[in-house]
Amino acid sequence: MRLNTIKPAAGSKREHLRVGRGGSAGQGKTCGRGVKGQRARKGGYHKVGFEGGQMPLQRRLPKIGFRSAMKASRSELTLDDLARVTVGEVTLDVLIGANLVPEGTKRVKIILSGKIAKAYVISDKAITATKGAKGAVESAGGRFANT
Repeated sequence: MRLNTIKPAAGSKREHLRVGRGGSAGQGKTCGRGVKGQRARKGGYHKVGFEGGQMPLQRRLPKIGFRSAMKASRSELTLDDLARVTVGEVTLDVLIGANLVPEGTKRVKIILSGKIAKAYVISDKAITATKGAKGAVESAGGRFANT
């Protein structure tokens, strides 16, 4: 195959319609724009979603859901993720440095999912845990220094 021989498949490309070239061409006089009105005129069109003054669809439908701005600053951490931390003392900076939570995180909650074998000292007030996760950390020999 050579680049100069590549062509679109037969029938996939139509010739563009030459409007305003007389009645015999099929698009004479009004050029397929109908008679009068905003759409018939040059430069006369409206914004996307405009329905001629009728209440637009995006305003007729009810608002659904809520996006919390706080969500960006909160993170969850499983016990399996916590087990990937190499140092014994866990702080928010350690978790961010280990790429376990996103950069802008201000609060982390450890949840009971997976297993933990190493003893960790969680010494940051920004890190909390569920009841089960706290029990798992303490049963592995770790502790929460912030409480």
